[in-house]
Amino acid sequence: MKGLAGKQTRGIMTGTMLDVIDNSGAKTISVIAVPGYHGVNRRQPSAAVGDIIVASVKKGTPEMRRQVVYAVIVRQRRPFRRPDGTMVTFEDNAAVVTTEEGETKGTDIKGPVAREAAERWPRIAATASMIV
Repeated sequence: MKGLAGKQTRGIMTGTMLDVIDNSGAKTISVIAVPGYHGVNRRQPSAAVGDIIVASVKKGTPEMRRQVVYAVIVRQRRPFRRPDGTMVTFEDNAAVVTTEEGETKGTDIKGPVAREAAERWPRIAATASMIV
């Protein structure tokens, strides 16, 4: 995976419920794990905008429910700072269902996508209608 410059504020922990904003069939997912996360003893794994996660589908079509999927976080409520000093926050936590390599499962993304996620995942940037 490609890294980004600077330290990102991690606002999504394991167990967090995320809205799915693509048309893959999932509506709500819950974070199970964060691949590549190296914390310390007894610390909950957490992720930030642009990170890939492993999640369980809680709501969606009957075929998608109870499946374990990969997803990329595209919005988080927790404010984070950009290198130019601006603070960015969104009104919900949202993700896009992807493959393990970052290819999107859906063909359409509703709503804004953070620039950090779009820079890191080119397939999400190509599918997104609005990048903030």
